[in-house]
Amino acid sequence: MNPYHQSLILIGMPGAGKSTLGLLLAKNLAKDFVDTDLLIQLEHRKTLQDILHEKGYLALRQVEEQVLLQAQYPNHIIATGGSAVYSATGMQHLKQFGPIIFLDVSIATLEQRIHNMETRGIARPANQTFADVYAERRPLYLQYADIVIDCNGKHQEQLLDEIIYAEADNFIQDEA
Repeated sequence: MNPYHQSLILIGMPGAGKSTLGLLLAKNLAKDFVDTDLLIQLEHRKTLQDILHEKGYLALRQVEEQVLLQAQYPNHIIATGGSAVYSATGMQHLKQFGPIIFLDVSIATLEQRIHNMETRGIARPANQTFADVYAERRPLYLQYADIVIDCNGKHQEQLLDEIIYAEADNFIQDEA
C-alpha cells in the first residue's frame, strides 16, 4: 500500500492523546482525520456517557465495535476509543487500512490528565478503577500494536516526529 493512501490507527487509554496527536498528524501528513468516539456520538446523538448511563458499558463496547466495522477510511488518521481493543474483529478490520500505533502513557501521567472520570464515557464496569482499566487494557494495546510509541516525558512535537518516523520505518519494513 502506498504510504500516501495508508491510514494510521491510534490506540491507547483515555487521556493518551489520540485525538490531539491525531489532528496534528493529519495536518502534518496531509490526511483526513476521524475520531471513532465522535462517530458514535453523532450516530446515536448522545454522548458516550449518556450511552453508558442508559445502556451500560457492554452496550457501548458493542456500539463501538459496529462503528469500527463500518469504518472505510483510507488515507486517514483514525483515533479510536480507548475500548476499541476489546473488539478483535474491529481491530482486524482497521488493520487493513494501515499500522496500529499504541500511544503508551504511564498510569501516573494519565491520572494527572483525566479529571472527569465519571463523565468521560469510559466503557468499564462501575466498580472498576482507572488503574484496573489500565491494567486490563494495556496488554491488549500491546497485542494489537504494530508500533508502540513511549509518550512519557515527551512534548507533542517530539511525539509527532517519532510517530512519523516510526510509521515510515514500518512501511519500509513491510515492503521489504
